[in-house]
Amino acid sequence: MVFLRMVAVSCFWFGLQYWAMLVGYAGGGMARFDLLLPAWRAAGVSLAVVFPVAALGLWLAVSWGPVIWICAALGQVLMYTVWRDVFGSNILVPAMHALIVTVYALFRIALFLERREKASRVSSGLP
Repeated sequence: MVFLRMVAVSCFWFGLQYWAMLVGYAGGGMARFDLLLPAWRAAGVSLAVVFPVAALGLWLAVSWGPVIWICAALGQVLMYTVWRDVFGSNILVPAMHALIVTVYALFRIALFLERREKASRVSSGLP
């Protein structure tokens, strides 16, 4: 639960960064929506919406939270790896997402193994 909330805070921060960029608050107004290239407009608006939604889902620990988060993270990874000629190269963001997704997967595997072991130890007490 603590891990999901930490990821939720980071997703909310990403969302705020995209909103600040789009409204001209960040970057001295040079990355306002009306000044962006169409690819950045699409990516910026999408991620400005998806990251806060993912943050809400992760914070509440609902089943759709990690799904939305993975979609947003995948979008950013694709931006900075596959389409780096359009969005620029930023190896830190894909590396960070890969690390956090790996830690999340390890937590899920550990939780699954713990629940499976606990279920196998349960006995009904009947002969």
